[in-house]
Amino acid sequence: MSRSHRALRALISAALLLPLAACGSGGDDGKASGGAGTKAAGFPYTVTNCGVRTTFQAPPRRAVTMNQHTTEIMLALGLKDRLAGTAYLDDKVLPQYEKDYKSVKVLAEKYPSYETLLGANPDFVYGGYASAFDKAEGRERAALEKSGIKTRLNIEYCSQGKTGVQQLAREIREVGATFGVRDRAEELVRKAETTIDATKAKLKGVAPASVFVYDSGDTAVHTAGGKGIGNEIITLAGGRNVFADQRRTFADVSWEQIVERKPEIIVIYDYGGTTVESKKKRLLDDPALQDVPAVKNKRFAVLPLSSAVLGVRVPDAVRSLAGQLHPDSFK
Repeated sequence: MSRSHRALRALISAALLLPLAACGSGGDDGKASGGAGTKAAGFPYTVTNCGVRTTFQAPPRRAVTMNQHTTEIMLALGLKDRLAGTAYLDDKVLPQYEKDYKSVKVLAEKYPSYETLLGANPDFVYGGYASAFDKAEGRERAALEKSGIKTRLNIEYCSQGKTGVQQLAREIREVGATFGVRDRAEELVRKAETTIDATKAKLKGVAPASVFVYDSGDTAVHTAGGKGIGNEIITLAGGRNVFADQRRTFADVSWEQIVERKPEIIVIYDYGGTTVESKKKRLLDDPALQDVPAVKNKRFAVLPLSSAVLGVRVPDAVRSLAGQLHPDSFK
């Protein structure tokens, strides 16, 4: 971007932010916005996210979310008024957020171009997958930072170890702190932990079922590895991921490996243009899989892909999957 382009963009940004500053909304008890000559409560706030250290002098006012789970985190925290745009749904947003979602401008069905993103005049971009900050598309974090746009990547895609409930709490708390709504974040974390604890109590003493996740694939199979929140959801729901030894969030494995590991239940991720029934048919019709216990006994469970990523759907995903893996415990 040329120096003159950057200067023009800064002037436009300043003009757009003035009315919002006067309104002062989005913070806990109205304190996070601050006012003339005052600092917002809890700021400056410094956070290191996926190796990028950022200091916020005040809460962002024109955020753009890319990927559904980041959008739903923002809406769950009551931050619709801070959203200048959103992009890339895997399916419908949760019913409780639908009204708020409709008030936000959709920039693109998938990822917006760099130009479209800049056209929304964001001061913050929140990505759910690493692909949100694709260097080849000009959206890498460093480039956005040079344009004066702060960024965050959902920590499922930079966590060094396994992604679990602790990382979910951290994601919610750090986003809450970034926007000056720490109390809302704590309440959201508390509710998530309560829901998960209730599911764990119902499963007490239940033997884990061996599970294979079928995301997609024909020649090779795309499945949940042991690093992502999908693996944690299976574990908390009373399952054992047969590919937990794959040290990635998602991994490609062979059909021969699936036959060897003999999963008792197949969890199908529901998204995109391929229906759950089509995926089931592909598995049931494959002669090579006929001796796999899950196929032989037609034991399938279903999770929307949007529920198998690090976002506010995780607690209900655990409860839903647990009910499908161990229906007797949820009668």
